[in-house]
This record gives sequence, C-alpha cells and structure tokens, in this order.
Amino acid sequence: MEKAFDNYEVWFVTGAQLLYGGDAVVAVDAHSNEMVKGLNDSGRLPVKVVYKGTVNSSREVTAAFKAANNDDRCVGVITWMHTFSPAKMWIHGLQELRKPLLHFHTQFNKEIPWDTMDMDFMNLNQSAHGDREFGHIVTRMRKNRKVVVGHWQDEKAQAQIAAWMRVAAAWADAQDMLIVRFGDQMNNVAVTDGDKVSAEQVLGYHVDYCPVNNLMEYYTAVEDKDVKALVATYFQEYDHAPELEKEGTEAYTKVWNSAKAEIALRRLLKDKGAKAFTTNFDDLGLFDQIPGLASQRLMAEGYGFGAEGDWKTAALYRTMWFMSQGMPKGCSFLEDYTLNFDGERSTILQAHMLEVCPLIAEQKPKLEVHRLSIGIDSETARLVFTSKQGEGVAATIVDLGNRFRLIVNKVDCIKSKPLPKLPVASALWIPRPNLEVGAAAWILAGGTHHTSFSYDLTVEYLEDYAEMAGIEMVVIDENTTISEFKKELRMNEVYYMLNKALL
Repeated sequence: MEKAFDNYEVWFVTGAQLLYGGDAVVAVDAHSNEMVKGLNDSGRLPVKVVYKGTVNSSREVTAAFKAANNDDRCVGVITWMHTFSPAKMWIHGLQELRKPLLHFHTQFNKEIPWDTMDMDFMNLNQSAHGDREFGHIVTRMRKNRKVVVGHWQDEKAQAQIAAWMRVAAAWADAQDMLIVRFGDQMNNVAVTDGDKVSAEQVLGYHVDYCPVNNLMEYYTAVEDKDVKALVATYFQEYDHAPELEKEGTEAYTKVWNSAKAEIALRRLLKDKGAKAFTTNFDDLGLFDQIPGLASQRLMAEGYGFGAEGDWKTAALYRTMWFMSQGMPKGCSFLEDYTLNFDGERSTILQAHMLEVCPLIAEQKPKLEVHRLSIGIDSETARLVFTSKQGEGVAATIVDLGNRFRLIVNKVDCIKSKPLPKLPVASALWIPRPNLEVGAAAWILAGGTHHTSFSYDLTVEYLEDYAEMAGIEMVVIDENTTISEFKKELRMNEVYYMLNKALL
C-alpha cells in the first residue's frame, strides 16, 4: 500500500488569526505539527500528510492554495480551524483551489479540562465554532468537500480520512488518464457510449481511438522468446490440464497467441502512456481469438478495461482499482449476464464472454481453451473461476445528456453452482435489498449492463469520488424502496435542470 501512494501528499493547512497574539499562533503551530505527526504515525493513512503551516490572512490562504494547485504531488488539502479564523479571509483562496478539499472538524485536546480551563484556553481552542465559520463560507461558495468530524487520534475519523485520501489519489490519476479504444461502440449500443468531450471536462480523462492495425504492428513484432517466457508464466501461475502444454496442438497454439496478444497490448499501452482500453469483438484485426486472457491479466495489473467499446466503465474500473491498491479482495469489470429467479434469493449471474479479472477469484484460476462462437468463431484461451463470497459494490457512470450520473448498488456475492457447459469466469450476486427492487431501481436510474465491481471499496469511497467530480450519485442498498427512489430521481432531475439554467 505504501508504495502505491508514495508519490502523493495531502497538505494540512490550519486556520487561525493574529487577534490572540503571537504566542497563540506558536501554540497553534505546535499542536498542528503534533497532530500531523500523529496522523502519519498511526499507520492507517495511505498518503503522507504534510503540514503546510498556519494561515492567518487572506494572502497566506491564497498562497497556500495556489501552491497546492501547482504541486503535482499534492492530491488534496485538509483544513482545520484550530481557533477562530474569519471566513472572509478564505474567499480568495477557495476561489483558487482546484484540488479536493477535506474539512476536518476536530480539536487538539480530546476532552475538556474542566478543572483548569480558563479564558486563555478558550481563546486558543475554538474549533467548535471556528470550523462552523469556515464551513459556512465553503457552503456559500458552493465548494464540494468532505467533512470529517472526530478526534484526530480516533480510528473512525482516521478511516474516513484514509478513504478520502485514496479517492483523491485516484482522482489525480484520472486527470491524465488516456483510454485507448480499439474499435468503436458495438451494434448501436447507447449506454456504453456518451459525450467524450464532456467526460474530459468533468471527469478528467481523455479517450482516443486507435486503429486495430496499429496494434497488429506490435503483434507481428513480438519475438518468440518473449511469448515462450510468458506461456511458461501461465503454466506456472494457473491450474491447467497437462495436455495444454503439448506444443503443436490447437490448444497450445491458442495459449501461445493469447500470450502474444497480451505482450502486444501491454507494449502499445505503455508506449502511448494509456491507463485503460476497450476492445470490440467485431474488429479484431489479425487476432485469431478475442484477447480475453490478455484483458483479464491486464486488469489485474491495473489497466482499466471495458468490453464492446465501453470507455466509461474502463475509466471507472481504473479509478476503482487505483483507490483499492493494497486492499485484499479485488475488483473487476463485470456484466449482468442472466437471471435466476428464486424468491428472496433471486440472483444475477455476472460474467462476460471472457473478460473478468482474476483478482476476484475465490481459488486459483484455471487456464482453459474452449470454443467461443461470438466474434471470431474459434477455440479461445481464458481463465476460468468463480468469485469470492462476500459484500461488494457495483458501480457505473451513465451519460444523461445534461450530466453524468454515478449509480452504486450494494450487492452480496454468494456461492455459485458449477457451469460445466459455460467455462467462463463468473460471479453470482443478490443486489440489495433484493433482485426485485435492486434491479428495478438500477433500470429506473438508467444503469448499464456493464459494471465496475469491488469487494474492498464501500459506498463512502464512491460518494467521495462523486463529490470531487461534482456529479450526481444515487445509491441502491438495503434501505431502498422504489417509491422513494423514484422521488429521488425526480428531485435530482429538477435540481440539475435548475442548476444548469442558473449557470
């Protein structure tokens, strides 16, 4: 985890004023240094906190926030009002700030010193109303932020800060994310397409088309020795039938060509500086099979992936993977495949033709070769497994024309039955509160059939992401009812229509 976020910092800026004299400012500074050291020493925060001093004037606030904007290591700013900090001095700085903001409502001391508290103590320790003064101006300026309330030594408060840090780092990663599309959207599908210009304006990432012929140049240039080494890695890392290693057989050739496709894809993505990609099984160039195995393995490395040209899901997967680095359970691109009606235990089988990430596998994946009749009708290599059991979140972003909407559904993955005639990777889940309500709400919200799924992330992470992006978010969980969900969607529609009119 530490290595994943080593190149990032979160700045800690403390608010005060000079009304109470220089000694008070010195005390504020000492307390802030101790708090920042305590946060870093807690072992709970994935990103280093860097104390950037106490600000006592509009000029100092503005200078601090401009510096944050211009420092690539800084992914966000934490503010705390140790004592009363007049909010008007924050206006110009907040107008400048473009990095994610977390307002930490805490105080240096954990408990009130009842027997010794005097007016000097009162003058110095004014977070209780200083943070409200600051909060007012941030709200009045309509600045998005996260508010965390709790003592700085408390595990719960630190966990909330840690979640925000992960999201802030992933947001920074998305601002120079390039997504490469091999082929276009498929078969006039609407939900996987959208406004790429608006996506870059709002979400930061850039989407480029890349002809499959360009990828084929990489494919034909791959040397046999590199393919042989990767095939050996496959046989070492994954369970497989012994006959799969027999050179000269069709099955071995399919594994060989899958390795060649993986090497070509990785090299092209690296050369372009791309962090995500999409494929289209109607446009596969010289590939003799869908590069499903390559997509599975590249997702495990952190490359975003979307099938059938779904660039929004490719971007969201990269972002969710980035947030969850160092976490144990994994994430994947998934597709709602087919339904199993069984009353309150009704489920959705999640799969795809091939491209499901092995990070979510319950046991060691098995490398197999089977016929795939969609796209190129051919024998195709893939990793076969079923997912872990447990709670997770499924998420998607849809383009509604006047805005982007993030839809999140809490789900419970359960044990899947064997699929002897469908040798693919899969997950089986019950959407909360149940299939009847969960699926209906998802459809009413305009959700996709593709999702980015994570066991490790919670709704909190995605709420922080929506806040940073300034996009709509709706949550489907154990408390959802269709009547209330419809009301939420209608109210959101009114809000965004009015917001657009006011702008």
